[in-house]
Amino acid sequence: MSLSRNQLKLITSLQQKKYRNIHNLFIAEGTKVVNELLNSNFELEQLFCVNTSAYETNEKVTQITEDELKKVSSLKTPNNVLGLFKIPVEEELITNGFVLALDEINDPGNLGTIIRLCDWFGVDQLICATNTVDCYNSKVVQASMGSLTRVSIVYTNLSTYLQNTSLPKYASLMEGENVYKSELPKNAILVMGNEANGISNSILKLLTNSVSIPRFGNSQQTESLNVATATAILLSEFKR
Repeated sequence: MSLSRNQLKLITSLQQKKYRNIHNLFIAEGTKVVNELLNSNFELEQLFCVNTSAYETNEKVTQITEDELKKVSSLKTPNNVLGLFKIPVEEELITNGFVLALDEINDPGNLGTIIRLCDWFGVDQLICATNTVDCYNSKVVQASMGSLTRVSIVYTNLSTYLQNTSLPKYASLMEGENVYKSELPKNAILVMGNEANGISNSILKLLTNSVSIPRFGNSQQTESLNVATATAILLSEFKR
């Protein structure tokens, strides 16, 4: 059995958020990511495999050729299996504990890495402003390496969310308080901003505290850290 014209059209369309929302489906590629999703609560729609031996007991498997996989894959080197999974219903917003919030993160690789960091550091929920890249973008799914299955991700109006919570709110800023000298609360909201412009002014005015990662280099000329790298350092300190 091979890819039908309709299947080819569907898979190709799911590279766009508009069609992911219409069909309520997203793409996952590669053995590790697909297996993580298969072993989670995510519901499988269809699997497409070059070699079906690892999935032969699954009734939703379609065997395809390497050339067909290349046509629908977003990877430079397609990895045997591509799965279509249903987008789950978002969970309710958490209003206590420790929360990470993202304001207009645009790069799929950064978001995928941040999802992995949440998984690593035990951050149960990631709050994303509605202008943040879609977590079901295929590049985000790939970069998350399966952590998407263990982190609750909610898109919401970030201003409204911040105004309706009593948790202390921390901004990650270049000119903030040295994070290594700060007494950080166990329960708080940490907001990370856009890769180029940082946290937007409308969000910044709602935040009561700020932290920064000091530069130790002699030249002191490095402009900034990648947002995912900065997130890793700050989560380590908040969770220490």
